[in-house]
Amino acid sequence: MKSHKIIAWLFTLIIIAPATFAQQPTPTLSPAPSLTVTGPQPTIRTGELDSKLMAKKMPYSVVLPANYESEKETRFPVIYMLHGLGGNHKITKLSSVKYTDKQRVILVFVEGGTGFYTDSSTIASNKYESYVVNELVNEIDKAFRTIAERKGRAVAGVSMGGYGALKYGIKYPQLFSLAVSWSGAVNVTGFLEAKSLPLIPGLKAMLTTVFGDGKDRQVVTANDLFKLFAEYPEDKLKDLPFFYLDCGTEDELGLFKPNRDLSEIMINRKIPHEYREFPGGHGVSPANQFPDLYQLSERIFKKQEAASRAK
Repeated sequence: MKSHKIIAWLFTLIIIAPATFAQQPTPTLSPAPSLTVTGPQPTIRTGELDSKLMAKKMPYSVVLPANYESEKETRFPVIYMLHGLGGNHKITKLSSVKYTDKQRVILVFVEGGTGFYTDSSTIASNKYESYVVNELVNEIDKAFRTIAERKGRAVAGVSMGGYGALKYGIKYPQLFSLAVSWSGAVNVTGFLEAKSLPLIPGLKAMLTTVFGDGKDRQVVTANDLFKLFAEYPEDKLKDLPFFYLDCGTEDELGLFKPNRDLSEIMINRKIPHEYREFPGGHGVSPANQFPDLYQLSERIFKKQEAASRAK
């Protein structure tokens, strides 16, 4: 995201080819073209949710495991995927996310526009945060055989989506057992006070639309990750999800130090998490990014399942 073109990187690893998905009335889903493999295979579906909060139909894409149709009694964990600034929910290929017939998780690709997965302080119908946590999660649990509990639910995102994932993890621990951020814009609310903004066309207007002009400190504070993590009630820390965050050491948006600083807060408060640094800029993508996500989510889901059984 050195420029508008790099910003449009958002899940370049995921969104390989442009495509127009046929939108169907909720909850009807339309299958994407078949994958060129034999036997049971993961499938891509698209759907729309008639959102009351957003006052419009909100599209989303879903990847179902290869054994989803054959294991009729099985319920699967879910990972909600949040795109970066300039991206969207569309996904047309599975190879880039290394999603194979061995993955036993449902992926939900969320439409986040340019709303930073936050309820706008200036546009009443731009309630991206409330839409995800109050409508989309319920929609997915109704439409698919999910493990409709915290123990089987995670959220992950890149850049703008990384900010959203961490915020959802800290604000809604009852919903998610894992929150993952790749090159997350963790200090986005601080951009309002920055003397110079990252060179992203239209960023100032986007931020003002979402968070206001900064004069209403209550709005800024409610969405400030550093305050949310630093001031989270001590007696409730044990209920938080596991957090993962990473960042490139040469990040062009200046996100390297903020990510490291946020990790320091988690260390000092003994919040379970993993933090990694990688050589490269904002578009750096560790070769093991998605396999790590699957392995990490599987480990956390199993841990949560064991904990729920022990109660």
